[in-house]
Amino acid sequence: MEEPSILSALAALPHGPEFRFVEKLSELQPGKRGVAEYQLNPKAEFLRGHFPGNPIMPGVLMIEAVAQLAGIIAQSDPAIEPLKNLRLTAIRAAKIFGSAAPGQRLTIEADIIARLGNLVQARGTVTLADHKLVETELVLSGDPPEK
Repeated sequence: MEEPSILSALAALPHGPEFRFVEKLSELQPGKRGVAEYQLNPKAEFLRGHFPGNPIMPGVLMIEAVAQLAGIIAQSDPAIEPLKNLRLTAIRAAKIFGSAAPGQRLTIEADIIARLGNLVQARGTVTLADHKLVETELVLSGDPPEK
């Protein structure tokens, strides 16, 4: 299996553009680790209600950003066939330490810490400058590839 490029890894995200929280990969070690960026668009629809007059990115969406990056990393492993319908299926631990305002650029980091069959366990963080906003451990699962 050929090692994917950063652009093809980003293109492999199943999410539509309005629910994509990974814009740029700055590092990709296929199957192991990645670092990405996301700039919070001031016109993002979810900001209108979270919170009126003081918009911030919900912590659960920062956790979703880690899950998306973990999916890119897992699906780019050159030694393992990609899983179909890969989804976030469990949040094992999560801590939200802060928030992000419109226009701010977030750094997302994720490491694949274990794989078993169609399960992928990952650990990740979201930071703003040097301030950690989110720390999480999560599980993704998908359907095995057809043989």
